[in-house]
Amino acid sequence: MAAMDLFGRRWALRILWELRAGPLGARALLARCEGLSSSVLYQRLRELASSGIVAPSADGYELTRLGTALRDALGPLDEWAIAWAQEQEHHDQEPTET
Repeated sequence: MAAMDLFGRRWALRILWELRAGPLGARALLARCEGLSSSVLYQRLRELASSGIVAPSADGYELTRLGTALRDALGPLDEWAIAWAQEQEHHDQEPTET
């Protein structure tokens, strides 16, 4: 349940998603996560680092071995989310009965 608590915190999954392709610095993360404050970013990075999911690197922050395994596990969730969004769009376009 600790993992769900960590990933349920605002911006945690988004930060992990942005790090999926490789290391990013704090400024790049802030630019990719519109609305994320620097204080929350650093808080989440500390939490994710203390959990062994991200680590500081020469290029900013990167996924660790555990973080990479998590990224791979999120792939099916991303596929589901795309299918769900398409279904929602299809549902919204259906004529309503009056």
